[in-house]
Amino acid sequence: MLSVNPADGAVLSVLYGTDAMRMVVGERAFLGQMLAVEAALARAEARLGIVPEEAAAAITEAAAFEKLDLPALARATRTAGYPVAGLVRQLAALAGTEAGRWVHWGAATQDIIDTAVVLQLREAFVLLATDLDRLNVALAERARQHRETVMPGRTHLQQALPVTFGYKCAVWLSPLITMRQRLDQLLPRVLKLQFGGAAGTLASLGGRGIAVAEALARELDLAAPDVPWHAARDSMAEAACFLGLLSGALAKFASDVMLLMQTEVAEVAEPYSPGHGSSSSMPQKRNPIACEYVVAQAHGVQALVPQMLGAMGVDQERGAGPWQTEPLALPQAFTLAHGALVQAVTIAEGMTVDANRMRRNLEASGGLIMAEAVMMGLTPMLGRGGAHEAVSRACDIALAERLTLAEALSRDSCVTGVLDAESLARLTDPSSYLGSAAAFTDQVLARL
Repeated sequence: MLSVNPADGAVLSVLYGTDAMRMVVGERAFLGQMLAVEAALARAEARLGIVPEEAAAAITEAAAFEKLDLPALARATRTAGYPVAGLVRQLAALAGTEAGRWVHWGAATQDIIDTAVVLQLREAFVLLATDLDRLNVALAERARQHRETVMPGRTHLQQALPVTFGYKCAVWLSPLITMRQRLDQLLPRVLKLQFGGAAGTLASLGGRGIAVAEALARELDLAAPDVPWHAARDSMAEAACFLGLLSGALAKFASDVMLLMQTEVAEVAEPYSPGHGSSSSMPQKRNPIACEYVVAQAHGVQALVPQMLGAMGVDQERGAGPWQTEPLALPQAFTLAHGALVQAVTIAEGMTVDANRMRRNLEASGGLIMAEAVMMGLTPMLGRGGAHEAVSRACDIALAERLTLAEALSRDSCVTGVLDAESLARLTDPSSYLGSAAAFTDQVLARL
């Protein structure tokens, strides 16, 4: 579960992930959670009379990360291929001869590793939930503020129809609200104990295996599964898939903001501070650097999801290879996803919105953005085919002669015969053709 920590002197890693998530999914936390599982197992078995109470107390006292001999543990891990055997030996020695013989009673390596990972994920999901809530609150506030702020809607990167910036924020927000719901829904499926012994049957504990598993689950405040999941990796894969979905929603938000920041568009901007997004050679540049790192980290997460899905193909009762993929992929995915999320929060909370520029951009096409509105207005009089033909003809003239749409339409007797200048002006006003944008925005806001 090792990941780079900027506190160790790294430089580039400050651009990816967060220190908070690295603290949760890093190697130190992983070893600490394994010790916590071993101590909890001893306490649970002591409550059932399997392990002496004084042994459980001694094991709990000894189970501290600071007491580990990390170089020795690294050597043992390299030899065994897993850290558990070396950790158990050290914990047993630290607990003392009598108590030490009760360490790891009835457990298997994968029980300790998987449960430790679950404990890490519990803390990781708290970080994600907290910052996802912040992001949703920030986007909701933007949607309320700009419910009536008209701007160009774009399809295929071309102006299409008027929308509002509040509606655009609602489109960003809606899947993120769903992500928050998904997170709550997946927690019961992911935050579950792993305890099955050597081959998943807990045979070493005789008829008391399930009782120990249930006691251990209570000790760790985890769900007790219906069966050990040594060879059923769907919960870990689901966690990764959630991160992929979340990252995709964040990338959509960041990509849109990045496009809106283009010099020729300039409708929205990342929060600026001196030096933010600066260029080494072009002092005028204010690059969308936060957006870029949202997108980059999102792509990183999504590249890791297939690895986690591939790790589901576990053979028999204990896999020979697929399981080892998870420690490579899952910590990276959580680190990058949280990095993308925190950058997105920064953008949402601090972005500047230029409503005047939005209006000027609406006017840049000379009213062509209202072509559909005019066509729909003419249809009752000219029929759909006639209306489409008249507006298409006017658009061609407007583009060729650099006229406004209204000017081009005013040359067409078919149009002027059924629409006066006031009606034409109303049909070419972007604020008159917003459809249900405000209602859709309100529906999304009502979900919070």
